Amino acid sequence: MAKLKVTQVISKNGETKRQIANLRCLGIRKMHQSVEVEDTPVARGMIQKVAHLVTVEEVK
Repeated sequence: MAKLKVTQVISKNGETKRQIANLRCLGIRKMHQSVEVEDTPVARGMIQKVAHLVTVEEVK
């Protein structure tokens, strides 16, 4: 299955609790941290909610 590399590039300060929870569920704890998550509809939905805070790359 394909993977996505998600990196937080903007601070979560001032964001809603729900957006912070989405970052936490993706496994991101601090700025400039990158995590690899499986490309599933659930992960895509979480990424979409915090798209303004992260960058996404496809990993092969």
